[in-house]
Amino acid sequence: MNDEKKGGNENQDEFEVEEVNSEIEEISNEDSSKEEKRRKDLKEKEKNKKMKNLMSLTILLAGLFLGSLFVDLSQVIKGGGYSTKKLNEAEIFESGGKTWVAFEEPAVGVNVISDDSCEKCDPAEVLVWLRRILPTVSANKVSYDSEEGRKMIDKFRITTLPAFVFEKDLGKTDFYTQAQVLFTLNDENYVLNSQKLGVPAGRYLSLPQIKEDDAKLGKEDTKVKIIVFSDFQCPYCNVFYNNLRETMKEYQDKVLVAFKDLPLEIHPQAQESSLAGACALEQGKFWEYADNLYNKQAEWGNDKTNAKLKSYAVKLGLNAGQFNKCLDEKKYQSKIEASQKEAEEFGISGTPTTFINEDMQSGVLSVEQLKEKIEAELKK
Repeated sequence: MNDEKKGGNENQDEFEVEEVNSEIEEISNEDSSKEEKRRKDLKEKEKNKKMKNLMSLTILLAGLFLGSLFVDLSQVIKGGGYSTKKLNEAEIFESGGKTWVAFEEPAVGVNVISDDSCEKCDPAEVLVWLRRILPTVSANKVSYDSEEGRKMIDKFRITTLPAFVFEKDLGKTDFYTQAQVLFTLNDENYVLNSQKLGVPAGRYLSLPQIKEDDAKLGKEDTKVKIIVFSDFQCPYCNVFYNNLRETMKEYQDKVLVAFKDLPLEIHPQAQESSLAGACALEQGKFWEYADNLYNKQAEWGNDKTNAKLKSYAVKLGLNAGQFNKCLDEKKYQSKIEASQKEAEEFGISGTPTTFINEDMQSGVLSVEQLKEKIEAELKK
């Protein structure tokens, strides 16, 4: 009885085990189906994602390729946006309340070096003129006392403010072709000589120096120093020279005057007369000789033989042989050229030009004006 019961239990246990195994198999098959479905779903999603990316890329490439058409369409619909094609074809168009004009000239950058504290250094007037002549110019303001400003002043040997330093593309413009005389080329940059445009310097960063071989009149150790750039054949210089000589009768012990040659090309005998003045200085008679040159301009101005220039030396008691040799051999030609170069560095192109300490004056000053300026300097 017990054995039968035992055998019955064993059969029941075997049945239950088979049932459990069957369930496990079903669950396993069900899990496998789910896993397979999940994998298919993932593959489908990945495929869809790739398709979407491909479509996005296609649209992007098409947009880049047909960009001008889309922009043109936008322009028609919204009234804004310009394609490269349209811009290349247009000579003038309006957008955003502004009118844009096409130019053949390249864009040209210019560094404008100035001093905001100096009213006379305002570059606005010159920039207005430049933009009328060269509309493609773009100005970059540089303070003279900034690190960049100091480097540019040193590199380009700038002596006056405001200063205008153009980038190399200026050389590609018609403006430069026609106005090269206004610029000095320095390391692929172009420095504008604004004084040649008739624009006076607002401020001098440095001053001409009185040299040992300059003709000097007055007291060496004095508070007021006057430096004159002059041309012996210039009629305005004649007037100014006589006013200066008259003024110095009163200020001989208070002022030092230095004479620097600036013979102008428009005067045919200017170079020869400057050489003659230097030869007279060699013998200690510069001012007396200069008196003759200025007061007798009409007499020697058309004498290409230099006979008159030599005769003045004889009348003043100079050693004629020494003077004539000095003049004929152009002994002081390099000195005259150095004086001309110095004038150019300070933007001086006309005569007379006078420095009364730091105050630069162009043109003739009367005796009264000279006295007023000297007194003002003495009171400082």
